[in-house]
Amino acid sequence: MLAIVGTLLLVTYVQAADARAQKDLQPVDVLVIQSQVPEGADLQQIKSAVKLASLPAASVPNGALKSLSGMEGKVAGAELMPGEALLGNRLVDPNSLAAPGSVPVPDGLQEVSVQLDAQRVVGGRLAAGDTVGVVVLVGENGQSDTDASAQLVFHKVLVTSVQRATARNSNTAQASSEQTNTQLPEGSFIVTLARSDVDATKIVYGAKYGDIWLTKEPAEAQESARVTIKKAEVLQ
Repeated sequence: MLAIVGTLLLVTYVQAADARAQKDLQPVDVLVIQSQVPEGADLQQIKSAVKLASLPAASVPNGALKSLSGMEGKVAGAELMPGEALLGNRLVDPNSLAAPGSVPVPDGLQEVSVQLDAQRVVGGRLAAGDTVGVVVLVGENGQSDTDASAQLVFHKVLVTSVQRATARNSNTAQASSEQTNTQLPEGSFIVTLARSDVDATKIVYGAKYGDIWLTKEPAEAQESARVTIKKAEVLQ
C-alpha cells in the first residue's frame, strides 16, 4: 500500500513539474528592441526600433510591453539595446530627464548662457523655471553718453538653469551657514535661457559687446511698448 501511495505521489509531482515546464515554455508576444535607442528618444523613434516577437514565458521579465498603447508623450528613460524586451518602466515623462536644478527646453528653442554678477540677476534670486526680462545696454564703452542706450529686448524668457560660482577668496563659510536676508551674495552666476536661434545670437552680442541685466518678470507682469532708453529719456 505504501508503495502504491508513493508511486501516485511521484507521478503527481512529475506531472505538475511537467505542466510548470510547459507553461514556462509557452510563447508570449512582447516588444523587443531591434536597434539601439538613445536616452530621451521620443515614442516615434522607439516605435521604429521595436518589433513584436514571441519569447518563452520564462525569459520574459515582469513589465514587458506588448504594445505602446497608452504611452503617448513618453520618452526613453535610458539607452535601449538590441535584443532586450521593452519594459514599461523604461519609458518616462520627459521632465524626469531634466538635470537637477533645471527645466526642459520648450520645443523649437535652444539654450544660451550668460555669466553675470549678482546685482544683474536680481540679487541672485533666480531659479530654473523663472521667467525674466532681458535688458541689453550697448555703446557705453568708449562712446559718448548720447550714443549709449538700453532696451528691454525680450520679455518673459524662460530660465532653464542657474549655476553659482562662489568667489575663491571668500572666508564666509560660517556666514553662509547662517545666511540672513541681508547677506549679500558673492561670486558670479551663470544663467541659462531658452530662446530662438536669432534671439540667442542677440543675447550673445549684447553680452560680448555691451552689457546685460535681467529682471524677474512673472507671467502676470505688464509689458510696455518697446522703448530705447538714452540719457535724455532717463532724465525726463
